[in-house]
Amino acid sequence: MNTNTSKSKAVKFDEYGGIDVLKVVEVERPAPGKGQVLVRMKAAGINPGEGSIREGKMAKQWPTTFPSGEGSDLAGIVEEVGTDVKKGDEIIGFTNNRASHAELILVNENELVPRPAKVPWEQAGALFVVGTTAYAAVKAVGVQPGDVVVVSGAAGGVGCVAVQLAKQIGATVIGLAGDSGHEWLEQHGIIPVAYGEGIADKIRSAANNQPIDAFIDTHGEGYVDLAIELGVTPDRIDTIIDFEAAKKHGVKTAGNSEGAKAKVLSELAEMIATGKLEIPIANVYHLDEVKAAYRELEQHHTHGKIVLVP
Repeated sequence: MNTNTSKSKAVKFDEYGGIDVLKVVEVERPAPGKGQVLVRMKAAGINPGEGSIREGKMAKQWPTTFPSGEGSDLAGIVEEVGTDVKKGDEIIGFTNNRASHAELILVNENELVPRPAKVPWEQAGALFVVGTTAYAAVKAVGVQPGDVVVVSGAAGGVGCVAVQLAKQIGATVIGLAGDSGHEWLEQHGIIPVAYGEGIADKIRSAANNQPIDAFIDTHGEGYVDLAIELGVTPDRIDTIIDFEAAKKHGVKTAGNSEGAKAKVLSELAEMIATGKLEIPIANVYHLDEVKAAYRELEQHHTHGKIVLVP
């Protein structure tokens, strides 16, 4: 951890590009303004969307001003106070300013919640994006007790939260995942189905030929089409990634922006504290190893979340 009180480390990039444009630099210590809190980061998750922003794929929706930071998820300890928190408070939060991959982070007071003592730092720091996205997707498809729900990318960051939330409601949940994720899914009461040829028939078999009521797509690459093939009505299909297919079939695209509220974050944190929700941690990297963290993420084989620590 950087002990220089006037400087701190942050991940930055000066141009669009691949992982190699990322660098960890010393920056001036941020100074909180009105309604802001300065947080010393203990853990911060990384997400595929951050890679897309860095590569310029989302430049039209979310233009970048260089030099840019990155990162939304965070958990840490209040370093400088606002009006409703005090120094030393342990918090979970988020920032919309692409800034959480840093030792010190400015956070709006209304974008943080207390960290329950039983929530591990790594899970706390990885919660926001995947948790609120999954929450919004499950709500969008209207999961009810007794429903049969299919989730693609079920062992990934958003998927592994979505399957747990749907299961809590009382649905029968079928999780589409690579073989490495099947054991975890089974342990959480989810019926695993492997990707590959004949997947529609595999899903029907896993559902005992009952109708598929809802489908949450966290993977893309044809799964909205699969949901339609399975007979799911468009109003009960949600994709967080395949927007072209959503437009084609008229399905929903609820995700992080719909769930991104401190109240939702607090509710999810309490679920972790009481053992009702788990955020699997695939790996933990130090801030200086941010390039290695994204290289692992881009392999698309991680079960759960990759997290940065100071």
